[in-house]
Amino acid sequence: MQILSMQILPTLARSTLLACTTLIACGASHAAGCNFEIQGEGRVAAVVDARSLRLDDGREIKLAGIEVADKAKATATLSALLVGREVTLRGQDDTPDRYGRQPAYTFLKGSETPVQSELLRQGLALVSSEIADKDCAAALIAAESEARTARSGTWAEAKVIKNAESPDDILAGIGRFTVVEGRVLSVRQAGATTYLNFGRNWTRDFALTISRRIVPAFEAAGLAPKSLENRRIRVRGWVEARRGPRIELLRVGQIELLGGN
Repeated sequence: MQILSMQILPTLARSTLLACTTLIACGASHAAGCNFEIQGEGRVAAVVDARSLRLDDGREIKLAGIEVADKAKATATLSALLVGREVTLRGQDDTPDRYGRQPAYTFLKGSETPVQSELLRQGLALVSSEIADKDCAAALIAAESEARTARSGTWAEAKVIKNAESPDDILAGIGRFTVVEGRVLSVRQAGATTYLNFGRNWTRDFALTISRRIVPAFEAAGLAPKSLENRRIRVRGWVEARRGPRIELLRVGQIELLGGN
């Protein structure tokens, strides 16, 4: 990921502000899925980091639904867009995280589009694997797709999306949030776990795992594990090493069906 020098940030902030003034006019399709109940409102006093901000009343807010791809540029963008402005906080759960931050989808007052969409649209963030609501996940993925098509931000790099047929490349990102594409060769169950295998060597190749208790949610969404056999998919999540590289599927929004199946 690119890291900006401190000398570049002021210029970036000014140009970002010009770009971000169009946020309110951005397509409402990027907002509809994340327009949850209001959890609060306030004025932004400061941007703490690439995904956190502080309100005038001292509350710290964590931008839900995204993983930051470029910390320096994301911080500059948020600062230009939010500092000194009124925001509305929306979400399904306002329980603070372990750092005391309230997770929320953050909307400029009068806007129908969360600021998360702007970071995604500029290629400064990726859609998280932690979104439980499939409509919200789909809305944010649409914003991410704009950046991918335009090769904006992090998408200018050729290897953002990993090839499922290159397990060593995926394994190099152990412990990192990763996006992987490939064809599911087989679906097998072992005990309480279902494996979606992308290679024939089960001890080395890339695979997805689904716990038995999660399977009904995928079935209800039309993504029954067995139905994914021989289909090309894009998946996102945190890479673990369990013999070969693994990503655990916990939410329906982690999977996208790709064309050419």
